[in-house]
Amino acid sequence: MSSPEDIRKNARTRRTVAIISHPDAGKTTLTEQLLQHTGSINKAGSVHGKAGRKSTVTDWMAIEQERGISVASSADRLRAGDVIINLLDTPGHGDFSEDTYRVLSAVDSAVMLLDAAKGIEPQTRRLFEVCRARNLPIITFINKIDRPAIDPLGILDQVERELDLVPVPLNWPAGDPAGIGGIVHDNDQLEELATWPLSALEPEEWAAAHDTLELVAGSVGGFDEEQFLAGNLTPVLFGSAARAFGVDHLVRALQELAPSPAPRIDDKGDLRPVEDAFSAQVFKLQANIDQRHRDVAAFMRVNSGGFTRGDKVTVTRTGRPLVVGRAVEPFGQERDTVEEAWPGDVIVLPGSRDLRIGDTLHAGRSVQFPRITTFAPSQFREVSNRDIARRKQFQQGLQQLGDEGVVQVYVDPKVGMQRPVCAAVGQLQYEVFEHRMREEFGVQIGYSQLPLAVSVAYSKENEVAPPRAGGMRILESTHGVVLLAFGSDWALENYRKDHPELVLDDIL
Repeated sequence: MSSPEDIRKNARTRRTVAIISHPDAGKTTLTEQLLQHTGSINKAGSVHGKAGRKSTVTDWMAIEQERGISVASSADRLRAGDVIINLLDTPGHGDFSEDTYRVLSAVDSAVMLLDAAKGIEPQTRRLFEVCRARNLPIITFINKIDRPAIDPLGILDQVERELDLVPVPLNWPAGDPAGIGGIVHDNDQLEELATWPLSALEPEEWAAAHDTLELVAGSVGGFDEEQFLAGNLTPVLFGSAARAFGVDHLVRALQELAPSPAPRIDDKGDLRPVEDAFSAQVFKLQANIDQRHRDVAAFMRVNSGGFTRGDKVTVTRTGRPLVVGRAVEPFGQERDTVEEAWPGDVIVLPGSRDLRIGDTLHAGRSVQFPRITTFAPSQFREVSNRDIARRKQFQQGLQQLGDEGVVQVYVDPKVGMQRPVCAAVGQLQYEVFEHRMREEFGVQIGYSQLPLAVSVAYSKENEVAPPRAGGMRILESTHGVVLLAFGSDWALENYRKDHPELVLDDIL
């Protein structure tokens, strides 16, 4: 058993970070460059959605490589000096915001990635608000400065005005905004020349960039760690992920500024110190990472204590013991065995069919961490199996992809399992579900759109069965969630008025 000092020592070297952005801001490319910069991969992939391009480590699913988008979160482990960075890449598309919310429950800070030509975009703003609600400190990386862009001062003004966040630049682009030639970094007065062919900068251009950096940073009082950790201030870095420019500055910021794991609050409001007995929470399930095994992998973040392979832990929800005979590192499709892990680390348990998203695992005194939010869906389709001979594979796909959260799977008790209902936030979820059912389970499916547009969860506090109403569907999940789905907000509000005694929840 590890000593409290050993646990604290190892926890201090951990940084658990998510990257948030609007689609096409360069998030996956930045992740790949961080992996390459820290020696995790030999050559970074790029995201273009074209045949013949090198595929990325984080976007390993076929549909991601075909479309050049991230449709699922991924996790990777980087080593930068003595620091271990657990880096969680999130799907940028808004249809997969639930997956992103789950990831943000597992990190201690976030990198907010902005496109230098577009500034703050809607999805970035929404994800920022989630980070703020979770009190996550944010480091800002302004990407694509090798292209024509908004004036740097203009982007900083956006950050301060729209997000109520004080931006403190740690580096500054040198040269004309239409053709940046380098970056001045204030940390060690380092001037980096561009790695792409542009005309050489004149000495006065370097001097002007350095003076601007000092002036802008000084005007807000410089970097203040207390304000950063409180979520009131963001250090800002400029760079180009596609050209690996400024990435080293970001790595340094993650090493020196991003916080290490702190005590986590359990569902009773008590803190679980990092040096306490082992505890972890499952924040993601992923089916079929390894096509040869066709299993379900559980991603969990260690919240306290030390983990050693072979440890016996308890699943709080069921009270059942679990011997963790095998745990692996989260690195694309690779499966390197983990012998030990510490607070902040993300590890993967293959073959975890009995675990659910939100499950707490613990040794020592029992603990349950707060459940991970799932939002009520707004799109509903009945799904059918076009090949009755593959009924078993159809059921398996529904179970695994439903548990993973690709879509939410329900059954109308009046109809039965022969016509299950798939619920989602957006259209792309259905496309991914159909693609993965075909490619991973060999099942061709069909959809039938239902006239439903809004839903609420029927709370377990209600002691009676939900009263029925015209146009309403009562749907049940395999995990006991009862969903009431309506055709409009108006229909739902009328139902609330007719049954004020019922407890109806907007989150599941």
